[in-house]
Amino acid sequence: MALLASAASLAVPANADTLREALAATYVTNPTLQSARANQRATDETVAVEKAAGRPNASASGQYVEFIKQSSTSFTAPERSIGAGLDLGVPIYSGGAVKNAIRSAETRVKAGQADLRGTESAIFTQVVAAYMDVLRNQAIVGLSGNQVDVLSVNLQATSDRFEIGDLTRTDIAQSQSRLAVAQSDLQTAQSNLISARENYIQLVGQMPVDLQPPPPLPGLPESADAALYTALENNPDLIAARERAEASAYDISVAGAGRLPRVSLFAGSDYSNFLGTLGGNISGNLPQTSTSAQAGVQVSVPLFQGGRPAALQRQAQARSAAALEQVIAAEREVIAQVRAAYASWQAANAIIVSSQAGVSAAELSLEGVRAENSVGNRTILDILNAEQELLQSRVLLVTARRNAYVAGFSLLAAMGRAEARDLGLADEGLLYDPQVNADRVSGKWFDWSRDPDPAAQSTRTVDIPAPDAEIPAQGDSQSGT
Repeated sequence: MALLASAASLAVPANADTLREALAATYVTNPTLQSARANQRATDETVAVEKAAGRPNASASGQYVEFIKQSSTSFTAPERSIGAGLDLGVPIYSGGAVKNAIRSAETRVKAGQADLRGTESAIFTQVVAAYMDVLRNQAIVGLSGNQVDVLSVNLQATSDRFEIGDLTRTDIAQSQSRLAVAQSDLQTAQSNLISARENYIQLVGQMPVDLQPPPPLPGLPESADAALYTALENNPDLIAARERAEASAYDISVAGAGRLPRVSLFAGSDYSNFLGTLGGNISGNLPQTSTSAQAGVQVSVPLFQGGRPAALQRQAQARSAAALEQVIAAEREVIAQVRAAYASWQAANAIIVSSQAGVSAAELSLEGVRAENSVGNRTILDILNAEQELLQSRVLLVTARRNAYVAGFSLLAAMGRAEARDLGLADEGLLYDPQVNADRVSGKWFDWSRDPDPAAQSTRTVDIPAPDAEIPAQGDSQSGT
């Protein structure tokens, strides 16, 4: 079953009640994700920057000159002049620097796209954890509140039995002590719930209202080896490291091109006008304007540059070596992440099974202790202990369910399978494709082409009221009760 099944339509809802809606709202409005997309668009522009170095360039100039003092030996000294010039250059050969710089930029764009996938996956993992934290803490608040109610009834019953001489003041003190501890635990649980809701608001941009139990996770692996195989092919961090290593190899060639000749074509035209002032007192008509044009081929051959090209190339080689090592480091990290996440997921599932058995046993134990107390075989302290054990078992079950889901999603993220394209958001037309912008800007030539002024796309949370520790009236299906 897919985590985010296709729906008829999707608009970002006023309140995210399901995990799908929470992830969709995050995908559209989270500032960290929007910032990562904007940075990737900036990276896209490096391709156009490098391509510009291999394209023709043209410039025009103009000047107006006042000759304030003339040479005493000049007989044609003008008083003033205006001039204009037009120059065109076309690079022909640059030793491969432009070609390899473009390849390096394009490869780094791919690395940035992989980084964007990693950011998206990391944000989604945080949202899933925040979503499950709210559900868990709601359940714990409900359990803790129920425990306070139960112990309050127990204290009243103990007091009544003390009045008729059936119990001692010690029994009352024990009941009062357990009630006070339960009330403290309830306050702590309520504080934790508020904190979880604040974290959810920070990530999703909306107040969590009546969150529903999450659907089953899709595509979980059958073994750690299967998970690792998928991760080594699809993990975005590892892909980004590989792309950067490839780009660094092009940088070596770019640096080495500094030793090679440069060839370019050039053409120019100049115009001068002395505004009728050329010739001074010399009789006769002198031409007051002149034009010229020239074209040719320019070859530049570096002979000696003080060792700079060699130093740049050695520097690029060292950075390429570092990039290759970072690939191994990223691979090691992915292997560790996948295996650890798989182990955590398996352990959490095992804890769920044992916790369910523990809850059932604790419920039977409490029922038996109460029955035995009614015939005088058990004390009030035995009942209090049994109730505390049942509460702890239920809290362990709720926590194990949360941990299993988060560990499972973290495993999918490490495998490269926890992004919008994997979670069904593309079905609603929400998918952000970074390649669209990369294709749009890579071939632009016009110097005055620009995008609209930027504006924030994410939503602010300043107007969302502070969350409280109230829980939905219908309760939480994951409470374990």
